[in-house]
Amino acid sequence: MSANLMNGARILLECLTREKVDVIFGYPGGVTLPLYDALYDHPLKHVLVRHEQNACFAAEGYARSTGKVGVCLATSGPGATNLVTALVDAMMDSIPVVAITGQVTTKLIGSDAFQEADTFGITRSCTKHNFLVKKLAELPQTIHEAFHIASTGRPGPVLVDIPKDVFQATTHYTPVSHIHLPGYKVYTEGHAGQIRRAAQLIWESSRPIVYAGGGIIAAGASEDLRELVERVDAPAVCTLMGLGGMPSGHPNFISMPGMHGSYASNMAMTETDLIIALGVRFDDRVTGRLAAFAPHAKVIHVDIDPAEIGKNRTADVPIVGDCQKVLEKLNQELRDSADQKERNEAARAGWRARVRDWMHEHPLEPEFSSDEIKPQHLMSEIDRISGGEAIVCADVGQHQMWAAQFIRFNHPRLWLNSGGLGAMGFGFPAAIGAQMANPDKLVFAIVGDGGFQMSIPELATVANQNLPVKIIVMNNGYLGMIRQWQELFYNNRLSAAELISFPDPEKLAGAYGFKGRTVEKPQHLRAALEAAVAEPGPYLLNVRVSPFENVYPMVPAGGAINEMVLAPPQPVEA
Repeated sequence: MSANLMNGARILLECLTREKVDVIFGYPGGVTLPLYDALYDHPLKHVLVRHEQNACFAAEGYARSTGKVGVCLATSGPGATNLVTALVDAMMDSIPVVAITGQVTTKLIGSDAFQEADTFGITRSCTKHNFLVKKLAELPQTIHEAFHIASTGRPGPVLVDIPKDVFQATTHYTPVSHIHLPGYKVYTEGHAGQIRRAAQLIWESSRPIVYAGGGIIAAGASEDLRELVERVDAPAVCTLMGLGGMPSGHPNFISMPGMHGSYASNMAMTETDLIIALGVRFDDRVTGRLAAFAPHAKVIHVDIDPAEIGKNRTADVPIVGDCQKVLEKLNQELRDSADQKERNEAARAGWRARVRDWMHEHPLEPEFSSDEIKPQHLMSEIDRISGGEAIVCADVGQHQMWAAQFIRFNHPRLWLNSGGLGAMGFGFPAAIGAQMANPDKLVFAIVGDGGFQMSIPELATVANQNLPVKIIVMNNGYLGMIRQWQELFYNNRLSAAELISFPDPEKLAGAYGFKGRTVEKPQHLRAALEAAVAEPGPYLLNVRVSPFENVYPMVPAGGAINEMVLAPPQPVEA
């Protein structure tokens, strides 16, 4: 071939290189063989996972920990359909991912050919946008448009479906010089008049609170958020997706609000007179019963997605724009109008004192036992080791909530979890992606004994890549959150909640060539975790914890967030 005469597979790799992609996560199949043949002698790193769903979860881990677009690759039919859960996860949490799928040759599309599925139709509702490339001439423009759409505005997953004959066809490659998407508009700056109104409303308020979410992380706005909080001297909460947006040790930071948020966070969100909502969507897990949520509050709502503003809670000052750009302008307005700060300073000082009292009344404190390892004890030891600097990838369930409550994050992009979808099996493959992206960082995969067994084949991936992921299994022998709800709301009728057996971690890890062990005694936990971290390669630590511990605080389904259950019911004395 001449220098610029390439087949579609080579053109795709050239486009990925120009997008500065350094690793893709994938699993080969018949129609993607031309692409894998091109990968054979190409410098682009390919990580062979053991299931396509985990390829997309790993791409998410890469994207969540870096802010760059994660890339995954699957074949047609079952390969593509296996991506769907993770694509929905990326869509719900606004994570930039480009998924590339193979498709049967163009002349066979619609004929029910072997391993054919309508990937374009199936993924239309679970991606920000998707493409079916039927002509090689369209491929370069499509790939660059996919990356642009995935990474701009509200980030999200984009899928590109490529038939086998497009991979095989040849043409003279011409680099794409510009992106032209006339129907795709992103409003980033925010309306200047609305920003001035927001500043005025902030100084007029007596009980303001900053409610920050994943949009702060996506926009890289953590420093601007911190400036706002300090300038107004307002208490601040970060959602499950926003943890790390404010340093956990900051004096104005309360904790996470919502179903398993702290007493102080939920009381402050209930009693505030002004919510400064930044990159959030007023999710039901935060608001509880919506009609009772923040009944006295006016709302400033900043979000890059106009569809989110007013969707669940009407905004008094709606601002469509990028959180970083809007906060930069809002902070300038607050600096210019700083003389107004004294208007309600006494009331705001009283408000801050009230929030501190709530924090002291019912603090989030880990529990310890001399007989068994409490889950909170496990999280506090991981917190001690990480010092707020490790990447923590959580799976879904009780351990996810305890990790969010007790592990500190000093920076954004350290806390990775499946927030909106709540997809079990996410934590371990996401840790693989995060470790690939951050080879020098300490990465924990905190998983339950349920979710871990959904992604257990990826032990082969960490072994093959020699990734030093520390897999910490919080093993309570149950699907913990299922058991908790059945205990509290279904008369303790435990149905399909118990996980009868769990593999011996020493033998399981040993079968893949690395170390593992079980720890059961509280006095052995610290040394076991330190040994896991000291190991240069991957490590599987199975931590047996109290089987019947519940996550508190807890807002029952249908309850308002100030109607928290703070502790287990106490037995009535005879």
